Amino acid sequence: MAAVTEREILIKKISTYQFAALDLQLFLDTHPNDRKTLMKMKEYRDMAEPLIEEYEKKYGPLTKDMTSTNNWRWIRGPWPWENEEDTDVCL
Repeated sequence: MAAVTEREILIKKISTYQFAALDLQLFLDTHPNDRKTLMKMKEYRDMAEPLIEEYEKKYGPLTKDMTSTNNWRWIRGPWPWENEEDTDVCL
């Protein structure tokens, strides 16, 4: 069994917080005046933000940032299959 990498742990945390925020956002579509849920959604987004920044500093962007003045940063690699930690993974 392969060991879990720091990268995998970080992306799992990001995904968890983003999923929770999205789920609460959907709930707010039908309960727009629920301030407690709104605050919880903001809390999850705030928790994900520094993790996303950390991930992007270490491994590159998670999404294409259309507002950036450096729009081609994503193409400079390394590509996912070029990372050393990913070379042991069999498809």
